[in-house]
Amino acid sequence: MPQQQPEQQAPPVQRLRVRYAKRGRLRFTSHRDFSRAFERAVFRARVPMAYSSGFNPHPRISYAGAAPTGSASEAEYLELALAEVVVPTDVHAMLDEALPPGLDVIEVVESPGGSLADLLEASRWRIEIDADRESVMDAVERFLAADEAPVERMTKKGMREFDARGAVVALVVLPGDEAGSRTALEVVLRHGTPAVRPDDVLRGLETVAGLGAGEAPLMTRLAQGPLLGGDEVGDPLAPRA
Repeated sequence: MPQQQPEQQAPPVQRLRVRYAKRGRLRFTSHRDFSRAFERAVFRARVPMAYSSGFNPHPRISYAGAAPTGSASEAEYLELALAEVVVPTDVHAMLDEALPPGLDVIEVVESPGGSLADLLEASRWRIEIDADRESVMDAVERFLAADEAPVERMTKKGMREFDARGAVVALVVLPGDEAGSRTALEVVLRHGTPAVRPDDVLRGLETVAGLGAGEAPLMTRLAQGPLLGGDEVGDPLAPRA
């Protein structure tokens, strides 16, 4: 008896790019848990998804540049492949209603083509830590003057050592009233392999200057996109010139 062949799905007729946020307690949602929640939201919202071919078809959702678990974000991105042409603003409303508060859809636009992941070249982060402002300013100055800041982190391939300094495009201490009793920094990180995260920068500050970040630093991604002139991070959903 010939082996049954899997059903071949029709190609997508439209692709949408989605910007969403992880806020509040939902910042502790892992990427795996978020992807499950988002697939359930797509089903509840009756978004006409295109599906992959094979014996176990799944909705065609492409995730790009997910923030580390425990960090908040105002700039997470994904792309949907659809089986029908829809109005992006309608999908925005349906998804926002179907997702739990704290996982919030900010913008939905039609994809112009090309790779979304290739546009995510850098991220701008805000980091709030329990340390006095003068100590932080001194540590930042020493960090920026250093040739490298070696740090270690456990990865899927085991413990790895890498340079946290090389990925830092800009690092500044924000004005004192920005975070109340805490000190806030803003850092622009160039994406690369291995990816340098904001907690790696904190470890780099400790390595180079002995700065402790205290308990539970709050890390929020403010922007993610193409790295423009200087330290500006562009909008990956903006129309192409």
